[in-house]
Amino acid sequence: MHSDSLLPKVNPITGKPFEVQVDDKKLESELDPLSFDVLRKAGTEVAFTGKYYETETIGVYECKACGAELFRSEEKFHSGCGWPSFYAPKAGDAVILLEDRSLAPRIRTEVRCAKCGSHLGHVFEGEGYAVPTDQRWCINSVALVLKPKE
Repeated sequence: MHSDSLLPKVNPITGKPFEVQVDDKKLESELDPLSFDVLRKAGTEVAFTGKYYETETIGVYECKACGAELFRSEEKFHSGCGWPSFYAPKAGDAVILLEDRSLAPRIRTEVRCAKCGSHLGHVFEGEGYAVPTDQRWCINSVALVLKPKE
């Protein structure tokens, strides 16, 4: 577990409340403990165990807390890191990026849902992946719901 405190209700970049206000107690009663820990306490699932790690189903990945569309299967690739990896979010404003110093002195870039502020994972750059952005958006399966394309 990353933190015992729940994530803030205000976007730290804009200073304004998130568009979707997640009721943490309600969400906790609806989700399994790991999903809640990841989404609201910035935890992580164990590598290579996530439901979407190897899936190749075509569709859109949504935030499990608020339903916002975050990633598309077209940008998903197999990085071998143990988590679903994407080379870009669905849209530039679908997520927010924050500096994460929880593993200091290592600094990472945290990825959160822009609509509700839920923790999704981290993005890494310059690792030499043969993808258009040279970025690996490493996202926890338990933070996502895959809506297959009809």
